Amino acid sequence: MAAAGAPSDPARAALKTLISNVTTATAKVYNVKDNVGHTMDCAKIIANPNGGFIAVYHTYVNGSAKVNLATSANLLTWTWIRELAGSNTGSASQPTIKVASDGGFVMAWEQEPGNHLKFVYFKNWTDLQNGVVNKSYEASRTLSSCAEGTPDLYAASSTSLDVGFHYYANCDVDRQARGTLTDFNSWSASKQSNVDNALLYWGVAGNIGDRDGYLNYQGYNFGLIEGQFTKGDFGTWRTFIYDYSTGNAEQLNIQTNGGSLAFANPTFTDVVINGQHAVVVTLFVPSENSAPGEAGELIYYKTY
Repeated sequence: MAAAGAPSDPARAALKTLISNVTTATAKVYNVKDNVGHTMDCAKIIANPNGGFIAVYHTYVNGSAKVNLATSANLLTWTWIRELAGSNTGSASQPTIKVASDGGFVMAWEQEPGNHLKFVYFKNWTDLQNGVVNKSYEASRTLSSCAEGTPDLYAASSTSLDVGFHYYANCDVDRQARGTLTDFNSWSASKQSNVDNALLYWGVAGNIGDRDGYLNYQGYNFGLIEGQFTKGDFGTWRTFIYDYSTGNAEQLNIQTNGGSLAFANPTFTDVVINGQHAVVVTLFVPSENSAPGEAGELIYYKTY
């Protein structure tokens, strides 16, 4: 579903081509783990203003998810720094991170018990490395009595957050929502049926869950979002590109070396590596409909 002749059409087409073919990526790694063996599930990668790159991700240990932090110089090999959540606070998963516009770092994740959103602010890189939280807030569920999670950060400062997330609509399927956190003490949220409709148009009948945006490419903002064609079937997860200027989505035809078909929990970030601009993409490849050796977290980037 794309608006005919929309000004963003050429940019969206170029971005789709750039990120769809893993086999021609500048570099890639399947089933990625950090240097101590943690799986890097649902990783979000950003450039560190202090140099290099940061990833936050979750790892399941004995059935409980832990949020971890790692650093890298090349986007492919990752050095574990510390666990940030999960051991003493209940299972924590689906983390995201953004450099705060006024300095420091904002993180969000899906917190248990009670499946809700948690937000934290670290005032500088040293505090993030040491797990020293300056501000925190746990958002009560307002759109679902069952679950609200998979946050992403459209914009973030130490005083204001613009948040995307999913809510478990009627305790049946995940649907899209957006929220605002003010001063780490006031939360409001609303449903985003327009985003849901962009995927429902293509026949997505299961969950519409995790997303990542914005990425500005050739002057237009785009996002990635996961859609599940058949409820309960992990092999039917697909990733779509969402065009904020038209409100429409298109499925990415992601090509891996082995021909995996299912892709979930997408993120993408524009970075500079070795002096070149690149888009780094992370996808979780479910074991269902995966090629041998490709299940798990996939990280790849393409320079342009």
